[in-house]
This record gives sequence, C-alpha cells and structure tokens, in this order.
Amino acid sequence: MVADVLAYFSEPVEQFVRRRHAELKSRGLTNDEIFPRVAAELRTRRVAAPELSLRQLRRIVYG
Repeated sequence: MVADVLAYFSEPVEQFVRRRHAELKSRGLTNDEIFPRVAAELRTRRVAAPELSLRQLRRIVYG
C-alpha cells in the first residue's frame, strides 16, 4: 500500500495532468472547472510542481 501511495505522488507532472483531466472529464466536469482544480492539486503534491498557468495545463493535455 505504501508503494502505491509513493508511486502516485512520484508521477511526472505531465502524466498527472493528463490523468486527472481524463478522470474529471469522465465525471462530466468542463475544462473551465477542471483546469483550476488540477492547478490547485499540483500545489498539494509531495514535491510541488512549478506553478503552471491554465494555458500551460491546456497545452499539456491538448498539445
């Protein structure tokens, strides 16, 4: 169980953003709701990611 938690928090930023976007999108949230939520979640990670703008988050997801 500890290994699973550590693996979850060791996930690269880009992978985390894409995964969370897909999870939240599947729950019916819109991008306007998703990207601010993902930005806030990035600040709570074990090692905080660099501050990313909403535009940067969109580029990670959509290229």
